[in-house]
Amino acid sequence: MQTKANTKKDLSFEDFKTEVLNDYHIAVTSRECSLLGRREVLTGKAKFGIFGDGKEVPQLAMAKAFKNGDFRSGYYRDQTFMMAIGELTIQQFFSGLYANTDLAEEPMSAGRQMGGHFATHSLDANGNWKNLTKQKNSSADISPTAGQMPRLLGLAQASKIYRNVKGIDTTNFSVEGNEVAWGTIGNASTSEGLFFETINAAGVLQVPMVISVWDDDYGISVHARHQTTKENISEILKGFQRDKTSKGYEILRVKGWDYANLMATYEEAAKIAREEHVPVLIHVNELTQPQGHSTSGSHERYKDKDRLNWEAKNDCNVKMREWLIENNIATDEELLTIEKSIKKDVRDAKKLAWTSYLKPALSERAELTTLLKTVANSSPNKVFIEKLANELADISEPSRKDSASAARRALRYVIAESTAEKQHLIDWIDSFFAKVQPLYSSDLYNESKTAAIHIKEVKPTYDQNAEDVDARVVLRENFDYIFNKYPETLIFGEDAGKIGDVNQGLEGLQEKYGELRVADVGIREATILGQGIGMAMRGLRPIAEIQYLDYIMYALQIISDDLATLRYRTKGRQKAPLIIRTRGHRLEGIWHSGSQMGGVLNLVRGIHVLVPRNMTKAAGFYNTLLKSDEPALVVECLNGYRLKEQLPTNIGEFKTPIGVVETIKEGADITLVSYGSTLRIVQQAAKELAEVGIDAEIIDVQSLLPFDINHDIVKSVQKTNRLMVIDEDVPGGASAYILDEILNKQDAFKYLDSQPKTLAAKQHRPAYGTDGDYFSKPSTEDVFEAIYAVMHETNPSNFPKLR
Repeated sequence: MQTKANTKKDLSFEDFKTEVLNDYHIAVTSRECSLLGRREVLTGKAKFGIFGDGKEVPQLAMAKAFKNGDFRSGYYRDQTFMMAIGELTIQQFFSGLYANTDLAEEPMSAGRQMGGHFATHSLDANGNWKNLTKQKNSSADISPTAGQMPRLLGLAQASKIYRNVKGIDTTNFSVEGNEVAWGTIGNASTSEGLFFETINAAGVLQVPMVISVWDDDYGISVHARHQTTKENISEILKGFQRDKTSKGYEILRVKGWDYANLMATYEEAAKIAREEHVPVLIHVNELTQPQGHSTSGSHERYKDKDRLNWEAKNDCNVKMREWLIENNIATDEELLTIEKSIKKDVRDAKKLAWTSYLKPALSERAELTTLLKTVANSSPNKVFIEKLANELADISEPSRKDSASAARRALRYVIAESTAEKQHLIDWIDSFFAKVQPLYSSDLYNESKTAAIHIKEVKPTYDQNAEDVDARVVLRENFDYIFNKYPETLIFGEDAGKIGDVNQGLEGLQEKYGELRVADVGIREATILGQGIGMAMRGLRPIAEIQYLDYIMYALQIISDDLATLRYRTKGRQKAPLIIRTRGHRLEGIWHSGSQMGGVLNLVRGIHVLVPRNMTKAAGFYNTLLKSDEPALVVECLNGYRLKEQLPTNIGEFKTPIGVVETIKEGADITLVSYGSTLRIVQQAAKELAEVGIDAEIIDVQSLLPFDINHDIVKSVQKTNRLMVIDEDVPGGASAYILDEILNKQDAFKYLDSQPKTLAAKQHRPAYGTDGDYFSKPSTEDVFEAIYAVMHETNPSNFPKLR
């Protein structure tokens, strides 16, 4: 079903006719899929539908201009485009609608995303890069509107890096930076801040990016007059139009039903972006949405009769059909024959998709019903178990949930029995979940031998007379080594370039490695992350710097919805090994010393969250991550850059292990668990506690996601029988997460003689100044007194009440 532009200069009429009729065939096929897809949802076979009807013809034009090596970062209505580039069959379309968990049947996400969310495979089954220059590529879609825009920026910037930075192995990723990143978005979603941030950033960076705005005058049920100033996105973006004296955008406008002009417009846009590395915006207007926004409602509820009549007459497929007849390319009879054939093809493929979806569930149901009858025959509760088996057998189109539920409910009826049949049922349930659960839960992280958790620790080494330097120097020297060893690495952020970041961890490196590899960027955190995601998806190893942890909130949606879910939502067929560098904790005031760790930990499952206590540990994490292929957030201690650390002799080679804790002081009375800047306070408190006879063991978490994979903390608790988690996050934040890991996953409660405690900051953000810090976050005295209180409760005679 792939559409290919005929590249011959002298195209015969017959060749032209064949090509155009093939395009029409794809457009009609896509429309029939949308129409039948809606019916499948309304009859209950599928859960939800959101389709690309009304956008077919402009997507054909986009597909014509789209070349091998190019990337799409799009909108959940681009099914026609995916069909046109040969990456979506009719059967795959319906397999996605039914949520088939077989990647061979549903290659977009193996049923993890709703239909309309498209992806190609950048990785093979072993997790190795495919040759992306030999295929047409689609980055995996997400539902949050405009959330695809920041990633689009990075996909485009990768071409600029590949074209202009020497020494990178481009074999699988680029041909002289000629690849274009194509974005699509609905007109209403251009109201989102992520769209405007991306527009501005791409204009500044001058990257080969083409954005198509599909404009059908509505955003769900809300008309454009409530969405966009002047009801016209290209009109209000006129200021971005490039001219002879200023760089900017090329802005093009075209009607979405005008097949001939669409082809010419997209050819022009591709040429500008590909050759000149200039971003292009194509405003495709006068489009329709014949079935409304989604299967959740009907557009007749919010469109008046005049609008509905206009849409019926100006539907892009209808207009293309008229154009074919008017230009003697096909007769009405010929087109009717084509359309009739397509209806049958779509119905047949839909049936095949449904049969394939049901097949494993039917097999599992048959196996279970036989087992349940055997269990029933050996049980006093036979009548109840047989009832479950019969009810399950009567379901004409069972889901896996039906079988799982029936098996687990049946087990309750034999709870007091001890029979071989009961054990067979238990074994069936266990094996069923062992087989089926990974279909919905695998690949959140790298599960192969190349995972970061398998990279062994390499300790820093020191000369006998090792030099004490500002800790920032350790980072600077390590980054210097990284950029020299890995030409595909680059770092960018606010103040990261010319001045070498606000804490001088990159001092002098822009001058040494150039402005493309050590780069300043504007104040725009979301698209800083987007740059990193997109470039990482194309084989580069970017380090995106967010100046302070507090400001990661601007980018948290992108980290959570896009980066953290990428490997999962493609079932391991795409990856973005982006390193996010930031600094936080223990400075001054509400906006420069917050601790968002609790929120971060709950929202970014899928990336590693690393909290080194000093810059040597941080540098070791960067070295570890660059040996792996997983995304991570590294939070450096904001108040640690000017503290003294020894300069290792094996800069760039030492590695901090991920998911491994470190005992930095052994003790016998209580286990203290903390991380980052707070550890220095805990260490000081431990010294003072020793003066009153309390011997504390201190454990540095180092890595929050993943957390203590070797379960070393429980070994400490087994020795001390007491536990306290100290953290400068809000109560119930990271400290609660850590406590949950220790108690519920490591079962440390078995060894406790005292109530486990947490000590966190106050609920409010920290107030400004030294006193503000003291009365907002845990102090040495707070730690001392909290631990002393635990020991007083244990042995009041040895540790009389303090106050």
